Amino acid sequence: MTADLDATFAALADPTRRAILSMLLEDDMAVTDVAAPFTMSLAAISKHLQVLADAKLISQEKRGRVKWCKLEPDALRGSSVWMQGFGQFEPVNLDAFERFLAVELNADPDDSPS
Repeated sequence: MTADLDATFAALADPTRRAILSMLLEDDMAVTDVAAPFTMSLAAISKHLQVLADAKLISQEKRGRVKWCKLEPDALRGSSVWMQGFGQFEPVNLDAFERFLAVELNADPDDSPS
């Protein structure tokens, strides 16, 4: 379980990967569509996707010539259960998590407290 938690939290530590997860909340996406909003190479996006896949937060499958990414809906269950063990955290509400990501991703970095 420790390795799974480490992989999950390491994957979530990067803002690009969190943005990708937020995008995949909407629907499955082709790798090229995932890469479109970012100013990095397709190879760099592929590395981010591999980290997410290794953490089991997403799955990937090839359909014809296109590689598709899919959010795994129960992927955060283990980390949620672990956090609940501290008694300070409520169960992860994916709708609330989506709203949180939307706010974080749309926040102006100049507006953040110093």
